[in-house]
Amino acid sequence: MTTGGLSRARGAAGNQSFIRDQMKSFILERGLKAGDPLPNEQELMAQLGVGRHPLREAMKALQAVGIIEIRHGYGTYVGAVSLQSLEDGLAFRMSQSMAGDLRDVQNVLEVRQALEVGLAEDVVAHFATHDADVLEELVQRMEAKAAAGEYFPDEDWAFHQALYEPLGNALVIDLLSVFWRTFAEVDARLPGARYTPADAAAWHRDLLDKLADPDAFARSMRRHFNGIHSRLGE
Repeated sequence: MTTGGLSRARGAAGNQSFIRDQMKSFILERGLKAGDPLPNEQELMAQLGVGRHPLREAMKALQAVGIIEIRHGYGTYVGAVSLQSLEDGLAFRMSQSMAGDLRDVQNVLEVRQALEVGLAEDVVAHFATHDADVLEELVQRMEAKAAAGEYFPDEDWAFHQALYEPLGNALVIDLLSVFWRTFAEVDARLPGARYTPADAAAWHRDLLDKLADPDAFARSMRRHFNGIHSRLGE
């Protein structure tokens, strides 16, 4: 924490926002990573010029969003910053939307679709030089379950995960998993007739068949979302 920041902090002992900003600056300026230890409470109180209560409240707020991790009996560490708060917020808004105009449900679906369609070129480029055996195996398992009239949520998520993990962008997987879980929570309550297991298997087979052409793959990915769009009356 810089000297200027310290002097200002001492004049804002009860300013939660300021204390949180100072803690974030401390982590960033020192290049600290997830799991690195932070100064103890007494040291932070002295450095920031704040009391125990406002510091603890600020630290609780930072812990809630994953910026820090408090391990009782051991100390305070830099957190891994998960997307749990985003997931909780989206799930709540979607549940509220279920009793209204479904606008928030539609918005989340549009964001997920934009992300997956937007990555079509990168996905096709990767699989142009790598085999798609894992994807083929997953689609075959989907088709077997569909033939028995069963849905296949595990294989469905594994298929999308296998598409994007090779791109090396962990945030993409984290965001898609958030969208996936929030939709899973409201799926049974969505209006309209649910698409059949056979329809879902066919969409994934089509994605696999179009994996050599980015434009065709992008169009196939859009069709993949038709089942949910139709349930939302779109």
